Amino acid sequence: MPPAGGVLVHAVQGSLAAHHIGQVTYQAAPRHTVSWPHQVGVIPRRAGSFQDRAEVHRLRAAVNGGGTAVVCQVLAGMGGVGKTQLAADHARRAWADGQVDLLVWVTAATRQAVIDAYARAAADILHTDPADPERAAQAFLAWLEPAPGRPRWLIVLDDVADPADLRDLWPPAHPGGRTLVTTRRRDAALATHGRLVPVGLFTPAEATAHLRHALTAQGRSEPEADLAALAEDLGHLPLALSQAAAYLVDTGLSAAAYRTRLADRARQLADLLPEPGELPDDQSAPAAAAWSLSVDRANELRPAGLARPMLQLAAMLDPNGIPEQVLTGHLVLLCIAAQQPLRDDGSPAEEPPKVTEEEATGALRALHRLSLVDHSPSETHQAVRVHQIVQRAVREPLDPDHRDLLARIAAQALMDAWPGTERDTGLASALRANTTALMACAGSALYQPVVHPVLYHLGESLGHSGQVAAAIQHLQQLTDTATHLLGPDDPGTLTSRSNLALWRGRAGDTAGAAEAAVLLLEVQLRVYGPDHPNTLVTRSNLATLQGRAGDASGAAAAFDALLEDQLRVLGPDHPNTLTGRNNHALWLGHAGDAAGAAAALAPLVEDYLRVLGPDHPSTLATRNNLAGWRGNSGDPAGAAAALATLLEDQVRVLGPDHPSTLMTRHNLAHLRGKIGDPAGAADETAALLHDRLRVLGPDHPDTLATRSSLVHFRAEAENPTSAAAAFALLLEDRLRVLGPDHPDTLATRFDLSVWHGLAGDPGRAAKETAAVLEDHIRVLGPDHPGTATVRVALAHWRRLAGEP
Repeated sequence: MPPAGGVLVHAVQGSLAAHHIGQVTYQAAPRHTVSWPHQVGVIPRRAGSFQDRAEVHRLRAAVNGGGTAVVCQVLAGMGGVGKTQLAADHARRAWADGQVDLLVWVTAATRQAVIDAYARAAADILHTDPADPERAAQAFLAWLEPAPGRPRWLIVLDDVADPADLRDLWPPAHPGGRTLVTTRRRDAALATHGRLVPVGLFTPAEATAHLRHALTAQGRSEPEADLAALAEDLGHLPLALSQAAAYLVDTGLSAAAYRTRLADRARQLADLLPEPGELPDDQSAPAAAAWSLSVDRANELRPAGLARPMLQLAAMLDPNGIPEQVLTGHLVLLCIAAQQPLRDDGSPAEEPPKVTEEEATGALRALHRLSLVDHSPSETHQAVRVHQIVQRAVREPLDPDHRDLLARIAAQALMDAWPGTERDTGLASALRANTTALMACAGSALYQPVVHPVLYHLGESLGHSGQVAAAIQHLQQLTDTATHLLGPDDPGTLTSRSNLALWRGRAGDTAGAAEAAVLLLEVQLRVYGPDHPNTLVTRSNLATLQGRAGDASGAAAAFDALLEDQLRVLGPDHPNTLTGRNNHALWLGHAGDAAGAAAALAPLVEDYLRVLGPDHPSTLATRNNLAGWRGNSGDPAGAAAALATLLEDQVRVLGPDHPSTLMTRHNLAHLRGKIGDPAGAADETAALLHDRLRVLGPDHPDTLATRSSLVHFRAEAENPTSAAAAFALLLEDRLRVLGPDHPDTLATRFDLSVWHGLAGDPGRAAKETAAVLEDHIRVLGPDHPGTATVRVALAHWRRLAGEP
């Protein structure tokens, strides 16, 4: 048996009759005998750190399960996933195990390369004339046809670039024959010839093992955690892992140091891989250049010229999934068209040719066919995936101006796809992930010429989804970057500071948020003047913070004064004026005038209906507020009925999982308990908790609030000790998520102290209540209504405990 890669050629004798194949007639060489087994072509060497991965066994099972008819296996996947190595491993095994008598390895990058390889095989076996490779190739294919005494054969067509190259060159059906194809293509034409075997990335374990084996073979050892992290950074792509391991060996860098260089956007990927002449395992191209030919071919497919700009745009976004509407929106269509300077007839285009949504989708399909992206339209929120190394290889050759333009196009495409109401929480999550990915590769492009609105919108979306800490972190980074790039007085910087103060307040840092808002207002008065809309917004935020600090009457007075200026500057129907009226009514109610709040909100709802319409989120929110204050002013039954009607509209407009819909369910359950149905309220709250856990997660402040309500509703039906235990668990989570000074955390500490007292330990209750009172005074102030409530409770528990 010859070694892998060897070629055996034997003499022939005798004669064969003439054969006719299609339009080709040939005279066979004199009859001969060939000693089997026989191999034509050189199988690529086994990679130094070849992994016995899942695809190896899947391919073996596919071939062995092929039955008696020939089965063509098509190994399809993106460049660099190791298709050739898998095919070579399978060929070597089949050869070594004696499963084939004839093995032909064809490097099939072009049609001519296939013809030439077949002609060489024909010359070896049939002694055909090498001067006519077309005729010789057809002779070889004819000889492969089923006939008595034919050998068992395996034909490997490696790296097929275009299915059209194999027209009339596919090996025939043969009971003892097998064909194995490797290709980056996923065209339907390939599937008609055989079974598709997708080849993907290494698993995390396989990728880490690959790095470890490659380094160990060179006497290197690295911490397993560092190797796993590097494998993750390289997206578990076999080609990139192999070349990175070679780079580590050549340079002596540690895996941790290499990761630092890899994360440095100022470094080119090509500079972090071996030189072309130093590539491991006979690889032909660095990872950074491995996909350039595929991009060229995709760009030639219909609709011609669109695949490249589409891939460049996708390279700016989240590799783990891009919603299709982001890549097929109106702005994207215009910008893709602008990159086509000539018409179809080659004449100069005065205006860019129009690109339709259908053509944009066609460009995605072209990229999918070349395995440059995975396009799965059924996965609505992650329809397009691009490997991060492919993205980097596409981005880095672009000139800086082109990259910056792509970043701004991508940012606006995200904004255009972002719904005003985040009814689809999955879509909102995907858009946030894509914005975060865009920020990582856009540099300063999203701050020029102004801060792009998508950066503010990301903070809002994070906050409204319950990720308040993440929203604050993002807005702090946004503020710092804008200050550095644009200056402290730039409108973008001031807007960032405003949003940051807002969410700090919503997170419970009332004092810190108020201090930041006061400083911001001083700058805005100097830069904008007193009547600028942004100045008025900061005054509104300050008034809200004043109320949250316990001065409800002061907040109502501040909103009353602000409302006069909003009416004068903005007019009665401006959304900010309507919001000002809503806030004024809100703090009237918190100041003790529930009836006055309800009376102010009733005409406001009518104005919202007239100005914004019945289905606008602000209209729905104001109806919620009106029902709440009706309940607080002595009409809980009427308020519950109003909320039930509102809930139907919110489900229709916002969807059942929208945070505002869930909030209405929360308020409705509270009112049911208030009107004498605690059992029904508890059941509704339990169902709401299930949905909030599913939609918002266990750490969302709204989820924690529902847990608190459920404990309250169930406490009277349970023993006080069980209620105290439930509040203790809730307190642990609120401390972890919200921090010790958040008002909700203070409220839970107070509830826990109450139930310790009801469980028969007034001394403990008094001690805990005294500590809560101290923090109430420090955080909310001595005049806050909650502080007064805690004072009364402290006196009560001290009296029961016999304390002075």
